[in-house]
This record gives sequence, C-alpha cells and structure tokens, in this order.
Amino acid sequence: MIAFVSGTVAALAPDAAVVEVGGVGLSVQCTPDTLSTLRLGQPAKLHTSLVVREDSLTLYGFADDDARQVFVLLQTASGVGPRLAQAMLAVHSPDALRRAVATGDEKALTAVPGIGKKGAQKLLLELKDRLGAPVGTAPAIGAPVTQGWRDQLHAALIGLGYATREAEEAVTAVAPQAEAAGGTPQVGPLLKAALQTLNRAR
Repeated sequence: MIAFVSGTVAALAPDAAVVEVGGVGLSVQCTPDTLSTLRLGQPAKLHTSLVVREDSLTLYGFADDDARQVFVLLQTASGVGPRLAQAMLAVHSPDALRRAVATGDEKALTAVPGIGKKGAQKLLLELKDRLGAPVGTAPAIGAPVTQGWRDQLHAALIGLGYATREAEEAVTAVAPQAEAAGGTPQVGPLLKAALQTLNRAR
C-alpha cells in the first residue's frame, strides 16, 4: 500500500494532482479542498489510499491522515465506493461526518451528491460504530469544510495555473451563486462553476 506521496506538484486539474516522485509523475485524485492547498512547482505531501480494481490502480490523496482513515472507513459501508467516499469528504470534514453519524443527521448526508434519504438512513446505521466520536473542533453539521470562500477559491484557481486577473474575474462571476447559497458556501461546487466560466471565456 502507498501510505503517502511526497514530491513536487507537476500538474493540477479540477479533481486530481500530479506529484513528481523520483522522476515519476503520480496522478492522485483529490477533493477541491485538498487541491486548494497545492501549488504548481511547490513541494507537497499527500496521505494516500490505493484503490485496486481489475482494470485500474487509483490513488486518492488527502491533506492529512485523518481524512485518509475516514475515507477508508466509509468504504466499509455497503454501497460506498471510493468516489462516493471522496464526495462525502468533499462536502464535509472528517469530524463533521462523525458528528452527523453520531447524531443521526440525515440532512447532512443527503447534502452529498448521490446520497438520497434511504441511502442516508442506511449509512447512519452502518457507520454508527465505525467512525467513532469527533476528535476536534469541527464545523457545525452541514457546514462547509473551508472558510473564507473567496480566498480559498482564488488560491485554488491560482494553483491550477490561472493568472491572477482570471482568478479574480472567476471569483466575481460565481459570487451570486455563493451568496444564494447563504451562510458560508462550499468551495467545491464554486470551483467547478468558476472553471466552467473560465473555459467559456477562453
């Protein structure tokens, strides 16, 4: 098993990063929140989980080992594969997921794309004794992982290789969507919307 990769960030995409390790570029699937911490040409360390399939080997990367462990535990529930587990961590922090499961919060789980009401009920039952109690001060249940969405989104776009002006224009373009979300919006959906705006502009 590959527990982590450490090297220079060679490329960034909306859902993955390429980390150069010993002359080899490893593609690592990451959440937008993790990607926002990476910068092209800068050193990075990602805690990873290797998912083996008959036709593929896929590395999933996380900013810390806690997220990686939760990613693995989520997949012990029936019907949860790596993509859904990653989607859950894109919407909620590890502790927010623990709180949701501990308190039986269906709404928090249905906020994740691909999880309906019945699926949330099933997951709450299966994960109750697996995730454990929250380990730190987590955001409120249903709250986004990141705070300061403008700075996070701007940094993520710069990290993906866009010019400062392009990043600023994209942030401005998605501001109405962010304000419509109320509270502190989630960076993941905003990053996707910003990338769509930039692609249309080019």
